[in-house]
Amino acid sequence: MKAHTSVFLLTLALAAAVPLVPRPASPRAAHAAEFPGWPSQFDGVPLSRVAPGREDVWFTRDFPGRVARFAAGDAQVVVRWVNAPTRRLHPASQCFAGAGYAISPAPMVTSADGALMSCFVARKGGQALRVCEQLRDPAGASWPDVSAWYWHAVMAPARSAWWSYVVVERAEIANGI
Repeated sequence: MKAHTSVFLLTLALAAAVPLVPRPASPRAAHAAEFPGWPSQFDGVPLSRVAPGREDVWFTRDFPGRVARFAAGDAQVVVRWVNAPTRRLHPASQCFAGAGYAISPAPMVTSADGALMSCFVARKGGQALRVCEQLRDPAGASWPDVSAWYWHAVMAPARSAWWSYVVVERAEIANGI
């Protein structure tokens, strides 16, 4: 019986020490991309950084990456950068709904390179905005919505960083939507 007690105590001691053993870096951490700096254009239109708006709190709250707002011609572009799959990268429609906008779906559009962008119309206080969203990786792959991107990012063997582009235009500028 004494031998069983010794084995039991040794097992308990080893189990207690397991959290103290250093772990190797996870594959995600080892391949985490460094922030490359903000893009200078989107869809061939130069981007000019502007100060964050009060509504940007919905884009940045608990976000595990970087977020900036840019002017691009008559549109505003919110650019989000993240280097690991995360559920904290919310669809733009959720951010606008959280800021009090009424949301209705709009037809998808294609960006200058032919990639799809999901769109919706956001209405609040007599203002109507067309909002289109797209995610891209540095290799040129794109996703028209956050859900499609997320599942690809989780299941894809290659580690990367991703860009989310949210293009906001007054609805009358956006082809009368």
